[in-house]
Amino acid sequence: MTLHIFNPEHDIALASGLSNFTAPHAGRQLRHDLGFLPALWAAPGDVVMVDDTEQAERQWRRLVNRLNVLQIGHCLTAATPRFMGSGRAVRPADGLREVVGVDPWGWNSALRALLLRRGVKEDVLPSPTGLDAIRQLSHRRVGASLLPRLRIEGTVGEQVECYTVEQVVALQQRYGHLVLKAPWSSSGRGLRFVNPQHAASDEPFLAGWLRNLLLVQGSVMAEPYYNKVKDFGMEFYSDGDGHVSYLGLSLFHTANGAYTGNVLATEAAKRERLSRYLSPDLTDAVRQLICRETAQVYKGLYRGPFGVDMMVVADHSQLLLHPCVEINLRRTMGHVALALTPATGDQQCVMRITYSDNNYKLTITRR
Repeated sequence: MTLHIFNPEHDIALASGLSNFTAPHAGRQLRHDLGFLPALWAAPGDVVMVDDTEQAERQWRRLVNRLNVLQIGHCLTAATPRFMGSGRAVRPADGLREVVGVDPWGWNSALRALLLRRGVKEDVLPSPTGLDAIRQLSHRRVGASLLPRLRIEGTVGEQVECYTVEQVVALQQRYGHLVLKAPWSSSGRGLRFVNPQHAASDEPFLAGWLRNLLLVQGSVMAEPYYNKVKDFGMEFYSDGDGHVSYLGLSLFHTANGAYTGNVLATEAAKRERLSRYLSPDLTDAVRQLICRETAQVYKGLYRGPFGVDMMVVADHSQLLLHPCVEINLRRTMGHVALALTPATGDQQCVMRITYSDNNYKLTITRR
């Protein structure tokens, strides 16, 4: 059987590089409240590790009922996977020794250490060397190095890795308005905007953040500020043997850089919506380039899902495609949305992660 795990604190754990890592409260609560999500793609007979089995089963039933009402429940497996608690009371005898594969939200050293303590056999887990390779591949410099190979006609985008404050200041003098990004950071975090009227080294809060980031992570990614019109992404799967498959478009919403929700619609409907901004020929060409280029980068190093965030950019009188804002070398909410693709061509909904009554909830509403 395969063990599935929703570990949304993955990006922060990856940035730390620690095997003994404690997630912040928000990450722990998100994992607790939405731990049932992998049941959407787990096969019958698989196990989903959750913090609270009773709550997971209750939330799962609520989701299934909602999907049935909205007529988008065709994607669900015939038999609900078993939920297993992740607490210290779990013993190898409870079934973890039977695990022949692990499919987490994302791989990091802290998760490997946790699974070993819980009794999962070491030979079904990535090695420390393999996890270090995944961590290096998750660095934003990988996306920056890929970007020039995706720059075909109709695209825009540049990212530079800086190792000193002076390099950042020089780029600011060149571009004016800059966006600075931590090499490893969770979605919507680790971003700072540099005002063209003030040098990065002159603003105390920004300068302190920058110097600390350079000390802890070694560099910072810098790019010109683009006039964004629309966020979207593409979801993929790497088989680790040199082949990358395209899974579908992800049309998502953000607020202040943080994820807020996904459009649930068929691929044809999403393509039609995106064609209002960009030529389908352009997005198809970029998709093929990503499959080809990432297949070689991940060959022998990474097997699993990943997503590429993109955006539509207004440049004077034309709309251009930024083909690689960042790569998320893990499962994404776009993959969750793909697992909830409506059964009919005209059905469109919105999937959101909301917070109310001290709980995170997955909500789905008609548009």
